[in-house]
Amino acid sequence: FPTWKRTLARRTRESQMKRFCRAQAIQRRLEEIEVTFRELEQQGTKLEKLLRDENDSLADQHTQWTNQLLYLVQKKNNLMSEESDLMIAVQELKLEEQQCQLDEKLRSYMNKEDALKTPEDEKAEQEILKQLVDVVNKRNILIQLQEEKRLSEL
Repeated sequence: FPTWKRTLARRTRESQMKRFCRAQAIQRRLEEIEVTFRELEQQGTKLEKLLRDENDSLADQHTQWTNQLLYLVQKKNNLMSEESDLMIAVQELKLEEQQCQLDEKLRSYMNKEDALKTPEDEKAEQEILKQLVDVVNKRNILIQLQEEKRLSEL
């Protein structure tokens, strides 16, 4: 087993582990966001009830509750934006994993000598190459989407 193949296999495993760790971190953060959403909803509901029920309360109190409600809405919007970014990251991870798998398949076909390749092998190699280009294009679209989102937030 040549050294370059062992190195390649090790790097593949390392990149898989990195993707796995990133996916776990993203999943944890999405769960945290979900919990925070629920808490914000509860707080917002309480504030709305206070604003509706307390018609005779002081103007300062009314203003304070309104400001708190607006703060909660802003916080929720920020979380929604972060959740959107994380969902894009999840898609990117899936495409990255798919690309690695296709790279590995393509490499196995390309390492085969041309004289030993069957027409089916050549057809499969072309199909994998086509799929690989599609995955790269999808990743490019995600990157463009992230960039447009970042620019619009500025």
